[in-house]
Amino acid sequence: MTNWRWWLCSLLFVATTVNYLDRQVLSLTYEEFIKPMFHWTDADYGKITSYFSIFYAIACLFAGKFVDWMGTKKGYLIAIFVWSAGACLHAACGWATMHIEGFENIEAMKAVEAGSTAALGIATTGVYLFLLCRGILALGEAGNFPAAIKVTAEYFPKKDRAFATSVFNAGASVGALAAPLTIPPLAAKYGWEMAFIIIGALGFIWMFFWQFMYDKPENSKHVNEAELQYIRQDEGKEEVLAAPKEEKSISMIRCFGYRQTWSFIVGKFLTDGVWWFFLFWAPSYFQNQFGYKASEGMGMALIFTLYAIVTILSLFGGYLPKLFVEKKGMEPYSGRMLSMLIFTAFPLCALLAQPLGAHSAWWPAVLIGLAGAGHQAWSANLFSTIGDMFPKSTIATITGIGAMAGGIGSMIIQRAAGNLFTHAQAMGDAFTFLGFTGKPAGYFIMFCFCGVAYITAWCIMKLLVPKHKPVIVD
Repeated sequence: MTNWRWWLCSLLFVATTVNYLDRQVLSLTYEEFIKPMFHWTDADYGKITSYFSIFYAIACLFAGKFVDWMGTKKGYLIAIFVWSAGACLHAACGWATMHIEGFENIEAMKAVEAGSTAALGIATTGVYLFLLCRGILALGEAGNFPAAIKVTAEYFPKKDRAFATSVFNAGASVGALAAPLTIPPLAAKYGWEMAFIIIGALGFIWMFFWQFMYDKPENSKHVNEAELQYIRQDEGKEEVLAAPKEEKSISMIRCFGYRQTWSFIVGKFLTDGVWWFFLFWAPSYFQNQFGYKASEGMGMALIFTLYAIVTILSLFGGYLPKLFVEKKGMEPYSGRMLSMLIFTAFPLCALLAQPLGAHSAWWPAVLIGLAGAGHQAWSANLFSTIGDMFPKSTIATITGIGAMAGGIGSMIIQRAAGNLFTHAQAMGDAFTFLGFTGKPAGYFIMFCFCGVAYITAWCIMKLLVPKHKPVIVD
């Protein structure tokens, strides 16, 4: 049997890695490089990250349907071209702000007195320019997961999908892992603008490989009959070598009429924002709370450790349901839900991050890493529930709907976090929460939410879809 499906899974992994590298450039350059130039507050940064989330959410609603309509190959190519272009465009925001606000050079713009009318103008213009670029980035990045999940459903039987998803989804944590080792040094040596350009250009390279490597399994010259039979084992052996039947698709409006859709929506809405909160705010947290900049050795080590834990542990997330199915004889959906229940324990570690952080910065790094690993394992299985319950013709659409819900949830969390941190810092000792004051109290509030989000989501999902119930298209 050939193993071309794993080569394609590797390509999905690389795309997801690039996807998250592009997202991380802003968070790793914000506190040290961009914030002083544009005179931003945490509320400004929270506005940008929250609007990115809502842009992403709206785009996701249509990205899945776009991929189903355009086809996996062309849809993925267009998506990564748009987000790579959007990533590179961020580099022009400083130059554009300088000209719009009428400054002769960047240094003059940075030297403006904090809190002045000129500083407010720079901050406002910079925010809107970054929002434009983040909107383009979000539009393209919205296509990544619908296309990747569709490829997984095309190339893997149900029992392997969670593991395959965890493999390519590990690109999110690998991207986050590589980011602190690459982006701050690039920004320190060549400027934050070149960091956006260099990282953004990686997507254009990926497009070349996708163009020549991907084809549907029944049309691929790299897939023999044995692998095709393995891929289609859920369809029945007598149908494996026959031409695939034309599946009826489900309209987007009709999708909202199924409890299975709402189960996926809830799972994404309550948990995606947690991952994005860690992704966008961890570098700022380590600098504000402990004084470790992302471009310095200790700051890089803390962020690297956090995502190393995420990367290593999250790979087991897709293997656990496979173990339940093959060794325990469980039905795939039941095995997935049991696995997800187990993974809800990991984010609870975030509850201890702030209390133990009083002793050492390494405690939050490790505990947030465990929480992040729980998210990635949860996410791999959550994505796989779509293939358990919906026909392949609708998988990208449902993925897009769920990603939209995740984006909305993230928007709320990012905006709340930015405003909370700015308010807590301004209030100082007058703002308290469970023994912490000021901005540390704000971080503790956010960590508490992150800790309980997953068990809450699992309970609601279980109420909506207590057992495996596939959607039958009339």
